[in-house]
Amino acid sequence: MVLLWRSFAFGFDQSNLFQQSWFMRHAICHRIKPCLHRAAVRILFCTLIAPLFLQISAADLPTRARQWKDEVASKIMPYWYDKTVDWQRGGYVLSDDALRKPQPASEKQIVTQSRMVWGFSHAHIKGWRDPKRDYLKAARQGYAFLVDHFRDPVHGGYYWKTTLSGEPTNDRKYLYGESFVIYALVEYYRASGDKATLEHALNLFNVIQKNCHDAINGGWGEHYERDWQLITQQDTRIEVELAGLKSANAHLHWMEALAELADVTKNNDVKTALEEALKINATWFYPPEPGKSAFHRHPDWKLAAGPRSDGLSYGHNVEFAWLMTRAEQVLKRTPSWDHFDAIINHALKYGYDHQRGGLYNRGFDDQPATDTDKVWWSQAELIAALVDGLAHKPNKEWSIALEKLIQFLDSYQIDKTDGIWLDTVTIDGAPKSSAKAHNWKANYHDLRAIVKFIERFDSLPNPTK
Repeated sequence: MVLLWRSFAFGFDQSNLFQQSWFMRHAICHRIKPCLHRAAVRILFCTLIAPLFLQISAADLPTRARQWKDEVASKIMPYWYDKTVDWQRGGYVLSDDALRKPQPASEKQIVTQSRMVWGFSHAHIKGWRDPKRDYLKAARQGYAFLVDHFRDPVHGGYYWKTTLSGEPTNDRKYLYGESFVIYALVEYYRASGDKATLEHALNLFNVIQKNCHDAINGGWGEHYERDWQLITQQDTRIEVELAGLKSANAHLHWMEALAELADVTKNNDVKTALEEALKINATWFYPPEPGKSAFHRHPDWKLAAGPRSDGLSYGHNVEFAWLMTRAEQVLKRTPSWDHFDAIINHALKYGYDHQRGGLYNRGFDDQPATDTDKVWWSQAELIAALVDGLAHKPNKEWSIALEKLIQFLDSYQIDKTDGIWLDTVTIDGAPKSSAKAHNWKANYHDLRAIVKFIERFDSLPNPTK
């Protein structure tokens, strides 16, 4: 053990320690697994070795932006291209894990299929090119799979799930999934210029407005049979949110999709829907008093209670903060920075790990977090929100939080071999879910946050040492 410790303490480049903790942890597991139980390995790493990386100076944001820019080109986008594109059947197959053999994918789900189209389109728009990999082509074949296999030619809308070859296995329509279809179609239109894509997006918007909009109470219904009959009773086929209720999650992503559709079409009906979605989210789900945030409400906006409805999500709160100002930008309104600040400050006060870095998962009211796991998408959304906040005005506390968050990710949650983020780690960075790609995890949250971070900090000079 002494020799092992000496090799770790002196065998690596001290100037880049925090980026090497991933390799150290796996080296420990492989070299001492015969003599230590897995739990002991975790304790050794978290108590003796990991603190070394948390004592180093804060991350150099412009330098990290340039590193990330290189990694998107050399690792991250090549990973998604090589690992997920299903050239034989179309669409994408998502099943990968950093630490264990993943279960083979058996289906394709609308959310990640759409997010992958968005990710490849976004990379193309932002100028990433690879002589061996055509990201626009990867987006195009995914778009074709959506239109050919997920789109319902009879009733409109897009199915929830298909087989790997594209036969529907769950032909229901959920607002959450439909939202990401529009989000993907808009981004693919931006990348390709294909006007038919925008027509599909507007057609889907009209179908949703016709079938899902609640003309009495406002907002939108969320769960429907293939023929758009509203589902009000929960069952096992509903994999996102709760039947009969309106959710912060679905309404947030509907607003997100509407903002981008309004931005490219300038359509007045879309703008009106965006105004409504923005007001609903800011009033009922993500209010200026963030401790009163809600997961679910009844159709008449009365607060819903229950194990899945109680509490709040720090990740969704901060995601709303920056998507709110994006929607306001599209609507040519003055951004609600006071509302934005309140959400970010609440998350940092009650849901942020100031010792290690990282955003916790869930909590209640104005109290410390009760679920301290660190899920990849929440970390990404805090990066996105802090980047936008710091672009608006300097804030020392926010800068420190961003630096520590990236430091934590580099130390514990990003696989340095390919730059892909692990699904979930514990408060101290131990892998809880080492999945890298699955039906809910694609190149969306983290890629979007990385691109925003690069665009903000890559042009800035290195700080004076």
